[in-house]
Amino acid sequence: MATQDNISGYLIAPVPGAPRLTRAVDGVDHDGKPTTISVVEERPLTIFLNGQEIVTAMTIGDYPEYLALGFLRNQGMLRADETVHRVEYDEDLDTVVVRTDGQTTFEEKLKKKTRTSGCAVGTVFGDMMEGLEKVTLPDIQVRTSDLYALASIINRTPSLYLEAGAIHGTVLCQGDRPLVYMEDVGRHNAVDKIAGWMFSEGVGPGDKTLYTTGRLTSEMVIKTALMGIPVLASRSGFTAWGVEIARQVGLTLIGRMRGRRFVCLAGEERLLRDADPDAVPDEDRKHRRKGGME
Repeated sequence: MATQDNISGYLIAPVPGAPRLTRAVDGVDHDGKPTTISVVEERPLTIFLNGQEIVTAMTIGDYPEYLALGFLRNQGMLRADETVHRVEYDEDLDTVVVRTDGQTTFEEKLKKKTRTSGCAVGTVFGDMMEGLEKVTLPDIQVRTSDLYALASIINRTPSLYLEAGAIHGTVLCQGDRPLVYMEDVGRHNAVDKIAGWMFSEGVGPGDKTLYTTGRLTSEMVIKTALMGIPVLASRSGFTAWGVEIARQVGLTLIGRMRGRRFVCLAGEERLLRDADPDAVPDEDRKHRRKGGME
């Protein structure tokens, strides 16, 4: 299914060899022999909204402007219709300042934090469920042929995960085409980068699918729904609360996507089964993501 042509069709794709994302570290292997491997760098990034410090996140350091915009957007601190005048990134100070016309008064919201279930622990400000009751997701059709094509392309895309591991990926997709592939040490950061790119470029969510390499947790479902994206898919598994919320908001939730297999636990009415699973090839072993890393 995947060819070099459609693999190279991303608007943004991982650049595993980019400077500052990894470093070579010496060690010994199971036989006691010297070995050198690439390990992922992580560094702090402090996000400001106008004059107020909002959060310090641990990140791999790429696309800091998108990460800042997406984080603020997903936390409800940046409205969809709000004008952003400047996004200022200072590499030496590891800070991003997002400047708008609005006043920043989130003192009470900043006091109330929820630690999320990500491997690189994230933080959600305020009430996690706030705004979900107003969410109405579009009723689009999800072709299983598109799901199989997406999984095939994404799993063959050169990535930082395949280079060094210890990382999560999130991909914004449309139909059978992956558009933007972001990676980070926490899946929440990767989603925020997607949200920041969409906000910056004025890209609508209604006909999109979000694909993640990580677990389908409550926060992943909430973020996807609040972004207005009607379909969330993953190679990994589910949490019960994630499934419950997806059913409440009408989000199609698909997990355990491996080769010809997947499981849909919410929003199955959107599925159009237009592909014969028996005609779908098994995954090439070298492209499989390890379950322990998801």
